[in-house]
Amino acid sequence: MKIEQQLYNNAQWEILSTQLDKNNQPQLVFVFGSVTLLKNSDLLNEIKKMYPNAIFTGCSTAGEIGKTFVKDYTIVTTAIFFQNTTVEFSIDEIKNVNESYDVGQHLIASLNKENLQHVFVFSEGLNINGSQLVNGCQSEIKENVTMSGGLAADADQFKETYIVLPNGEVKSNHVVAIGFYGTDLKVGHGSVGGWDIFGIDRLVTKSKDNILYEIDNEPALSLYKSFLGEKSKDLPASALLFPLGIRVNDSEEPIVRTILAINEEDQSMTFAGDIPQGSFVRLMKSDMNRLIDGAVDAAKNSLIDIKNAAPEFALLVSCVGRKLVLNQVVEEEVDGVQEMIGEKTMITGFYSYGEISPFAFSNKCTLHNQTMTVTTFSEK
Repeated sequence: MKIEQQLYNNAQWEILSTQLDKNNQPQLVFVFGSVTLLKNSDLLNEIKKMYPNAIFTGCSTAGEIGKTFVKDYTIVTTAIFFQNTTVEFSIDEIKNVNESYDVGQHLIASLNKENLQHVFVFSEGLNINGSQLVNGCQSEIKENVTMSGGLAADADQFKETYIVLPNGEVKSNHVVAIGFYGTDLKVGHGSVGGWDIFGIDRLVTKSKDNILYEIDNEPALSLYKSFLGEKSKDLPASALLFPLGIRVNDSEEPIVRTILAINEEDQSMTFAGDIPQGSFVRLMKSDMNRLIDGAVDAAKNSLIDIKNAAPEFALLVSCVGRKLVLNQVVEEEVDGVQEMIGEKTMITGFYSYGEISPFAFSNKCTLHNQTMTVTTFSEK
C-alpha cells in the first residue's frame, strides 16, 4: 500500500506526504471537504486530473481530518495504491427517507461478494434514516464481511450535504459503498463514545422510525427544550451538546442519538437513527478527557482484528458534536488515535452527522452518534 495526501487551503494545493511514483497509480481517492469547496466543479476537476484512473469517494464534512490535524473549509485528498487489493463500488440515490432500508439493501446486493473483505459506506447526512440504511446493508452482507462508514455533514448548519461519487462528481441525496477485495487485506474497527448519562430514564411513548413525538406522554420537543433552557434557541445545533442515550432493555448498552431537525408545529424531533417506541431515553453530557480517552480506546480496539500490527492507513469518522465540545483541543482526539496506531500510519477522515461501525468485538453493524469510529487497513 502506497499513499499520497494533499490539502487544499487558502486557494492552493499542498502535498503533505507521498509514497507514490509513476509506477504507482492509485486505485482509490478519498475526498473530504466543506460544502462550499466541494460544490466548486473546477476544484473537483483538478482532483480528477491528478488521479485519472482512480475511483473517488468521500463527502462534505463538519471538519476535515488529515494526519495530525483537523481543518475547516478545506479539502483533504488521500490517494491509495493497493498492491494486492482491488476496490469496487455501488451507488444509489435516495429520493425519500422511507427508502433508507431498500437503498442499503441494494447497495450491498450490487457488490460482487467473492473475496469481499470490507465495505465502507458514505451516506447523505440529512435525507436518510441511518439505522434503516445500516439494517438494509446488514440484510445482504455476509457474516465474515465487516462494514463501517459515516453520514455526510454540513458543519453545524444541517442544511445540505454532499457525496463524492466514484466518477468524481459531487451530488446530494446519494449513498456510495466501496468494497475492498483480497485476502491480503486486513481491516480492523473500533467505535467508542465517552459521553456520560445523567438524569432519569424516560419512556418513549410515541415515535415512528427516527421521528420522536412524545416522551412520558409529553411533546418531545417542548420537554427537550425545558432541559436545554437558554440553549434551546440555538436548536438543532445546541442539541449536539446534549444527545440522547437510548436502550430497549436493561441488558443493552445505550446507543447515542443526535438530532438532525426539529418541527415546531407538531413538537417532534428527527434523529439520525431510529428511536423505537417503548424504548427508554436519558440525556447525555460530555467531559473532554472522557471523549479523548474514548477516541484512544476506539483506536486500540481497531488494532485487534489486524493482530495489533501497525496499519498503513486509518479512516476516522468522528461526530460533529464531539468537535463542538472539544473545540480548540479537538486535534487531541486525533493525536490520541495517531499515538495508539503508530506514527507511520496515514490518517484521514471527517466529522460527521453519524458513524457506522460494528459493536466492539462483533461484526454486527449499527448507526452510532457522538462516537469516534476508527477503521484500520493493513495490506501484507
